[in-house]
Amino acid sequence: MNQEVTDKVVLSVMAKYAERSATGLKKYGTTLDREDLTLDQWINHLLEELMDATLYLSRIKKEIELHYVKGFSDGYREAKNTKQNKQ
Repeated sequence: MNQEVTDKVVLSVMAKYAERSATGLKKYGTTLDREDLTLDQWINHLLEELMDATLYLSRIKKEIELHYVKGFSDGYREAKNTKQNKQ
């Protein structure tokens, strides 16, 4: 079933997958079609990637808390003080 993809988001993700595949081929000299890894080794690769993902997500969460939540709190306090000063 070959359908033409017209969704720009899907096309963007497909392009990123193609780039990632090319990077992997250049870096490791093989594709995911390789057959030299055991199922356990594939699982370990995934576990390592997921651990990295949780670290990245924790870092992003920290950044959000530092900038957005603090900014919201500061803005709320400023608006509250302005309202009180007008009374």
